[in-house]
Amino acid sequence: MPATDAGTESETGTQAATEAAASWRALGTLVHLVVTDPRARPEARRLLEADLAAVDLACSRFRADAEICALRGGQSQRVSSLLAEAIAVALRAAELTDGDVDPTVGAAMSALGYDRDFGEILDQDPQPVTVRTVPGWRQVRLDGQTLTIPEGVRLDLGATAKAWAADRSAARIAQQAGCGVLVSLGGDIAVAGPAPEGGWRIRVQDVTGAPGDPPDGPYTLIAIRDGGLATSSTKARRWQRGGDVLHHILDPRTGLPAEPVWRTVSVAAGTCADANAASTAAVIRGRAALGWLATLGLPARLVDATGVVFTVAGWPDDAREPDSIGSELPQK
Repeated sequence: MPATDAGTESETGTQAATEAAASWRALGTLVHLVVTDPRARPEARRLLEADLAAVDLACSRFRADAEICALRGGQSQRVSSLLAEAIAVALRAAELTDGDVDPTVGAAMSALGYDRDFGEILDQDPQPVTVRTVPGWRQVRLDGQTLTIPEGVRLDLGATAKAWAADRSAARIAQQAGCGVLVSLGGDIAVAGPAPEGGWRIRVQDVTGAPGDPPDGPYTLIAIRDGGLATSSTKARRWQRGGDVLHHILDPRTGLPAEPVWRTVSVAAGTCADANAASTAAVIRGRAALGWLATLGLPARLVDATGVVFTVAGWPDDAREPDSIGSELPQK
């Protein structure tokens, strides 16, 4: 199966499994779909494509016609149920991570040059780096479908929307198709419905190559039966601006990319959205993430800038046979 953008790969070993899988690109990333019943694949793909198109139109800050781009600060406004749900997930992630994952980083992200689809960003932009203060998620008010944001605040749901979309679509497909399903959006993986025998086999690796290539560098095989798995990386989505090397995970406290203590962080949780929130926050927290994840009981694999692998909360060592893991992010 083709590797995803962020270093996770679902593994299958039979022709039937191959017939039950499909891959394509959407939301600026690689989409990977697997179902336990090959007969359900066409309908599952149709459902997933429709879901992702709707999420893109509601949440993409790179589309002039996206609903999120039409938001106006300084006033209350009614938003669609889809965008309201996406914003609610983002605010929940902010609360659970003490603000490490903050949806009000939109203006700061644009100031660093990430103001268009990543493929359109210049590898070496001569413009100097501009730092913007992040307003803070507590200034966002959401009451049902009524949203209020201060003047000048630009929301960016990039840290949570893909993982939430994976959860949402996996659950919908499993219910309508009546089979097990795995949805991977750029390495954010959600599973739902009956799992295959032995669980969903997933290879987690630090460096991804071309589809079908053997893993480059250390990797581990795990198996999950429910919930989700997410990987955040400071090596993916990198660019240069004014001579500085930047990446897409911002520390809201500085308005700059987090220090690249970790090359990748992979976390398993009760949902992909929770796993993604934890992996993103871990990148921002640096070394302190080890104790934080262990206290939460979230199985995680962290690879530092030198390639040394750390595991916490029951994540298996770099095994070649899958071990089952699973947990969930505690409520505050």
